[in-house]
Amino acid sequence: MDTIFALSSGGLPSGVAILRISGPGSRFAIETITAVPCPARVATLAAFRDPETLADIDRGLVLWFPGPNSFTGEDCVEFHVHGGPAVVSALYAVLGAFEGFRVAEAGEFSKRAFENGKLDLTEIEGLADLISAETSMQREVAYRQYSGDLRKKLEDWRSKVIRLRALVEADLDFSDEEDVPGSVADKVWEDAGDLAEDISAFLNDKNRGEIVRDGFQVVLLGKPNSGKSSLINALAKRDVAIVSEEAGTTRDLLEAHLDLGGYPVTIVDTAGIRETVEKVEQEGVRRARERASQADLVLWLTEGKYSPESIDELFECPVLSFRSKDDGGEFGDKGISVNSKNGLDKLIDSVTKVVRNHIGSFESAPITRERHRSLLKRCESELRRANAGDNVPIEIRAEYLREAGYCLGRITGTVDVEDLLDVIFSDFCVGK
Repeated sequence: MDTIFALSSGGLPSGVAILRISGPGSRFAIETITAVPCPARVATLAAFRDPETLADIDRGLVLWFPGPNSFTGEDCVEFHVHGGPAVVSALYAVLGAFEGFRVAEAGEFSKRAFENGKLDLTEIEGLADLISAETSMQREVAYRQYSGDLRKKLEDWRSKVIRLRALVEADLDFSDEEDVPGSVADKVWEDAGDLAEDISAFLNDKNRGEIVRDGFQVVLLGKPNSGKSSLINALAKRDVAIVSEEAGTTRDLLEAHLDLGGYPVTIVDTAGIRETVEKVEQEGVRRARERASQADLVLWLTEGKYSPESIDELFECPVLSFRSKDDGGEFGDKGISVNSKNGLDKLIDSVTKVVRNHIGSFESAPITRERHRSLLKRCESELRRANAGDNVPIEIRAEYLREAGYCLGRITGTVDVEDLLDVIFSDFCVGK
């Protein structure tokens, strides 16, 4: 296997740059570039030099992690040097000249950790989410998954399925043996039904984990010139949308990502809702309605001088209505103004309350990916088929159990997942 290396500390220039090396040549890299003894897991001060010219490159720290007690499970080393582009470039050139060394691909360190049994796929995905987390709630959920909360739950379910399969196999293969009790099938199918109920309850979570990972979707709706674009600019504190007195300025969907009390929220500006003969605006209105149908919350704006419409029954999600351009506070708690800042804090508080009530808190890692959800649904379905198949041969019901266990194994990577690996690890940056 090649020895791989990459910068794992982010962009340059920086105060410190960390070069990570993993593979069978890691110890050779230390001995050749630093020529100092490096005890395991102890930071050692060393001079880094070009072995060809013996010219010094930099001075910094070396950390040596012999496998399997490393992130990847292989021999690993980290060079902590000054974060200048020339320093890093010189070390890249030295390492790249060694036989069997190459620059790591995106996610390759994490992929080796998976292949060597250091992390399962759910923990790998949690790590990717932890790296990209932008809010405290995203960080909390990602860390729970990275720490193995979801893996432990899935392993417990899978071990139960394996036990049920073993009992069925014993019933099939050893029913004539004296030390094997009579038919255990009735209890097996009952337990399969109970396990299906447990998985169903876990799935019945209002997609809270996916919402935290992807952002709570708030769609701004209203007639043209109702102040939607001005509001999204004010909330984002930057110019997201063009603001004009001319009606119908916004034609496409525009997004701004906010952190409201630690919860990730995506605000979506849309075309004004009205009847029009203009083809482009018609498409904008169609997209606005479509996005609203997928929203977690609709924020409906009515220009202050007009009476608000009753639109709650048009949407399946919650709706908050406000009267915009209320510079003088004429409309009380339901009035807002971007110009005078009137009511904006109350609007933000109202949105945050809806988000908090929907998402709540987490006692363990939730489902954060459609991949997990779809496989758990398949697992639940197979368990229910096994439980309800009284008129089905026991061999077929045993196959339902096998498929249920297979679905759980696909989530963690315990069984064949080669087709998933490139997709999962391609989300990582180089160096991780």
